[in-house]
Amino acid sequence: MRKLALGMWAAGLLWLGGAGAATPGAAENVLQGGINPGFHDKPAWFKDSFLELAEDVAEARAGGRRVLLYFYQDGCPYCKKLLEDNFGTEAGAAKTRRLYDVIALNIWGDREVTGMDGVTVTEKRFAEQLKVMYTPTLLFLDDSGAPLLRLNGYYAPDRFDIALDYGARRERDGLSFRDYAAQRSAGATAQAMPADPLFLPPPHVLARHRVAAQRPLLVVFEQAGCDPCTELHRDVLARPASRVLLQRFDAVQVDVRSGAALVTPDGSRMTAAQWAARLNIQYTPSLVFFDEQGREVFRSEAYLRTFHIQSVMDYIASGAYRRQPNLQRFIQERADHLREQGVVVDLMD
Repeated sequence: MRKLALGMWAAGLLWLGGAGAATPGAAENVLQGGINPGFHDKPAWFKDSFLELAEDVAEARAGGRRVLLYFYQDGCPYCKKLLEDNFGTEAGAAKTRRLYDVIALNIWGDREVTGMDGVTVTEKRFAEQLKVMYTPTLLFLDDSGAPLLRLNGYYAPDRFDIALDYGARRERDGLSFRDYAAQRSAGATAQAMPADPLFLPPPHVLARHRVAAQRPLLVVFEQAGCDPCTELHRDVLARPASRVLLQRFDAVQVDVRSGAALVTPDGSRMTAAQWAARLNIQYTPSLVFFDEQGREVFRSEAYLRTFHIQSVMDYIASGAYRRQPNLQRFIQERADHLREQGVVVDLMD
């Protein structure tokens, strides 16, 4: 059995995309909404693993495949969407089965997971160590069991298909996922990025000490021709409650492909594209939050609907992230509070 230190392996996974502000603890299943709280009907073709990850990696490698770890929770509408729209299609299922052994892990589960170094912990402890904050979270492992790619949240089928190919390509040319995805999407039709009057206009000088910042900074990384970006602006951020939350930030839009010069929150001078690369922005739109001192404190880098976007904005604007390190707990508390006020909470509206 290949021996790798669990701490080093976890650090690698975090470097591949984990944000550091919120960490699920030992809670029971947290209702995300939209479906039955106990529902999670994973495909029969998922691997029925003993959760000995070194053995799983060896078995996958012998069959010419790789291991894909799928972190979920009961009642998660984005997990349901992944199962139906991505794994649930004939083409999606066939391609995934050909390339991967998929292993499902419940972020609140008590099954024992043995890491690559032979250390055994529960599913929920394993998820906590890896700072899994969103469900689904997908971890693609290479032939040695080392982390290759991490997706924090739901990706639509077209983008997910690119991730499947990237995770199975045996690192032929050393491309990062963001560069590989950019190459694959190079033929996309360009159109103007949605403009929003609540966002500060360029040129962007974001060094927080220069502006005596009183509010946190929200940077929306996006690009032209991005349908989820258009949805974010024309629907999610157009809602009255979103407008109220947005005004609690210094908010800017940054084109991940732009050569426009800017000053980052830490005072560095570079182009927008260089900054996006430095932050490893691999999904658009990504919402990256910085505190009043210019430190990144949180990010959302996958598809989310209105309630969850508003919840993430509230999580930062209210300062709740400082007292509650668990995003899932905050979401549950917020949903309960809204329901007490008579607000209907539809998490996929």
